[in-house]
Amino acid sequence: MRISTQMMYQQNMRGITDSQSKWLSYGEQMSTGKRVNRPSDDPIAASQAVVLSQAQAQNSQFTLARSFASQRVGLEESVLGQVTTALQSAQDKIVYAGNGSLSDNDRSSIATDLQGIRDQLVNLANSTDGNGRYIFAGYKTDAAAFDQATGTYNGGDTPIRQQVDSARNMQISHTGSEVFESFTSNAAPEPDGSTPETNLFKILDNAIAALKTPVSGDQDKTDQLNLDIDKANRGLRNSLDNVLTVRADLGTKLTELDALDTLGSDRALGQTQQMSDLIDVDWNAAISSYTMQQAALQASYKAFSDMQGMSLFQMNK
Repeated sequence: MRISTQMMYQQNMRGITDSQSKWLSYGEQMSTGKRVNRPSDDPIAASQAVVLSQAQAQNSQFTLARSFASQRVGLEESVLGQVTTALQSAQDKIVYAGNGSLSDNDRSSIATDLQGIRDQLVNLANSTDGNGRYIFAGYKTDAAAFDQATGTYNGGDTPIRQQVDSARNMQISHTGSEVFESFTSNAAPEPDGSTPETNLFKILDNAIAALKTPVSGDQDKTDQLNLDIDKANRGLRNSLDNVLTVRADLGTKLTELDALDTLGSDRALGQTQQMSDLIDVDWNAAISSYTMQQAALQASYKAFSDMQGMSLFQMNK
């Protein structure tokens, strides 16, 4: 088989082109810091990187969701801290109102104080977040949870939930009925077996009305007042226990969210390392290969140049 000059030329050019392509490829790796810059560089690693990238995006979304959930739960806990203080103050005043030495005017003054606490509690129950959404209204966040005058709940019945991790869907708020219209299972019952009033604002309204009613010189009215004060005291104690139970639930959720954040951070670090192993350049290998390929390319240039200078006249000298 004859080897023509043109064939030798094409083979040498092909070798130079291949060497140049490899040399540029190593240069690109060092320039970008990535071993895989396009799917053709490593199809398997590239496909795995796509899947891993989707997992990283999902993990980032859950991190953002937990941030929102923590803010929401923390805000509710802060508001209920103020509710607890107000309820304890109302209890103190109700207990003091049971003092038999008080006059009608004294009890009327206590009623005025209780009215102020009651209005404060309604305002707290109608608290909003930074976007003007009512936090105790369930999914009906665009309207106040409670009527200011009657204390009637107007919010939604379904509490807000948030997907905070791939396998965890968490309730991140409580409806107003869960907080201000409910008692725990071990609440103190009414002595006569009647159904207790569970709406906190109506408990206070009844107590205020009773304290404003004059009773001096009327034993029947005095006895009824004492019964009303005892009932209000039980109602407030049961309401406080319920609020404390809700706060305990919020504390548990905050702890869980912190644990999920730690898990998410560890997962993100692991995913970052996996992505690096898949597509990032091995600097030692890349620099070594770049240098070797550069030397090979220079040798190819030299050989090709020498071959072009050859002729029959030079060989016959």
